[in-house]
Amino acid sequence: MSSPDEPTLKAKIAAQFGTPCMVIDMDRVEANITAAQARCDAAGVANRPHIKTHKSPLLAQMQLNAGARGITCQKLGEAEVMAAAGITDILLATNLIGAARSGRLSALQRQLPLKACADNPVTLREYATAAQAADRPLDVLIECDTGQERAGVASPAEALTLAAQIKADPWLNFEGLLFYPPLSGWPATQVFFDRLHQGLAELGLQPNIVSTGGTPNFANLGQLRGATEHRAGTCIFNDRMMIAAGMASLDDCALHVYTTVVSRGGARRGILDAGSKTLTSDTGGLDGFGHILEYPQARIHKFAEEHGFLDLDACTQTGMPAVGDVVRVLPNHVCVVVNMVDELVMVRGGEIEGVLPVAARGRLV
Repeated sequence: MSSPDEPTLKAKIAAQFGTPCMVIDMDRVEANITAAQARCDAAGVANRPHIKTHKSPLLAQMQLNAGARGITCQKLGEAEVMAAAGITDILLATNLIGAARSGRLSALQRQLPLKACADNPVTLREYATAAQAADRPLDVLIECDTGQERAGVASPAEALTLAAQIKADPWLNFEGLLFYPPLSGWPATQVFFDRLHQGLAELGLQPNIVSTGGTPNFANLGQLRGATEHRAGTCIFNDRMMIAAGMASLDDCALHVYTTVVSRGGARRGILDAGSKTLTSDTGGLDGFGHILEYPQARIHKFAEEHGFLDLDACTQTGMPAVGDVVRVLPNHVCVVVNMVDELVMVRGGEIEGVLPVAARGRLV
């Protein structure tokens, strides 16, 4: 439902920026930052938020000011933007073979000591070459897969082989372990970690960082004995996926796409001016492509590039949007939506506060 000042804010957004327009409520952003920090504090682990959701040095600094130990980036290009803004404690949570081969990893490593992730010997060899070119050894975390079946070594034995390779290379430092356990996979992750920890001790190695990840895994914080920090990104804005996961409510969602109904070509259908280039085609496994706050029975059921197609069959005759109406859409997956635009409009208390550049968007390397 709209708040009393929402119609006025919609008019201001439409007049100043047009639609579609991505808008973040800074009161909710700040509340979400505080809540994430409190969860980590209560579990006794450090907070290392993932900036892939917001891609903003300003928001990253707000997270650091709230108590975060450092930040997590997915791409070297994101880390370059954050480092240029003065942020120095950066973990890169993916294999960076392309960035290592291009010379960009060594260039940034020359400026500040990075922490990078690896799950195979090829990545480690590329890291060693980049670190030598930077004349600074690189801190490396071994990524471990305990059920997600994404990146990561699948066994403690594989991790120990990589740890031995790191130990033998003068340009690499063993820094720790990185996990993203499935929601139901934390007991298996504990078994994996305990076996690996024992093997590391036999090699004379001790993980300084044992990192877990994911906003949905806030529900499991504290369950992995030995964990030192947690990476979560989506929680700063939240989205339909986080609501479905039970980790957010509608009131916790800070980003909405303001979009206009531009056509009602049929009695039970309509068209928004936000399509796949705005809301993206990532459903996150949910029905439709977003939740319309003002008309929750309406479905965004398909896209053209610039248009969202509305199915109004479930709406009452008096509960349908009209041509010219500005509505707010909660995205299914907010991380990919933010990456579609150059700026977010910040609002607070029904007033426009300013424009926030999405400084690290589109960083592919």
